[in-house]
Amino acid sequence: MPFDIKLRQAPPDWRVIDFISDLHLQSSEEATFRAWKTYMENNTADAVFILGDLFEVWIGDDAMGRFENVCLAVLKQAAARQAVFFLHGNRDFLLGAAFATAAGITLLPDPVALEFAGSQWLLTHGDALCLGDVDYQRFRSLVRTSEWQHGFLAQSVPERQRVANALRAASNQHKAQNTVYADADAPMARAWLSAAKSIHLIHGHTHRPGDSALGIGYRRSVLSDWDLGAAVARAQVLRLVWNPEISASLLMHRLSPAEAC
Repeated sequence: MPFDIKLRQAPPDWRVIDFISDLHLQSSEEATFRAWKTYMENNTADAVFILGDLFEVWIGDDAMGRFENVCLAVLKQAAARQAVFFLHGNRDFLLGAAFATAAGITLLPDPVALEFAGSQWLLTHGDALCLGDVDYQRFRSLVRTSEWQHGFLAQSVPERQRVANALRAASNQHKAQNTVYADADAPMARAWLSAAKSIHLIHGHTHRPGDSALGIGYRRSVLSDWDLGAAVARAQVLRLVWNPEISASLLMHRLSPAEAC
């Protein structure tokens, strides 16, 4: 359990913060990429927090192709005018410091607490809280070790790509079986919130967007995934807006990418 949760304080001049996650960007999903690119180029937030799974797959900063470099350029352009933060997801946990430095974005630990507008918000991708997915938790505990990552990244790019393709095929087969995915474990979420001295959790991963109570005064907001090619297009931006001149002025909005611009 992450009792030593790091705290990041928002600068006093921040008024608007956006949260997005689970875009699963890939070259074959052009509509989703275009929506994300337009949003990153035009949104009006002081900061954007990307809470994991920006990419569908990431096998190392040294394995970037044309598509990944285009995404890097989008991030770099956005980071030149606003703060952009990234927290690893289960698909892109190998995204490293080299990419972050080149893109001008800031890597965050998972979880991390954000102090903004007089409150602390606990941010996480969310996969570590899904304790009911026992097989995944076993896999996660393996691949998040430095030993596994060092060994994987030591392989050639084609070897890594074969492993990634096999894992994606297994994941797609799992989805085809209409598997009901585990949700975040409420007792664990409350323990994290207590340790972080926060009352509100923001996470992605589960693809179940919405706001709900966690009990004993705690709340959570689950971010939307993005899929502009779906029969019913999915894409949301969770936005916090603070106006210190107006009493009780912290507002939370769920916006489309176009509405956030």
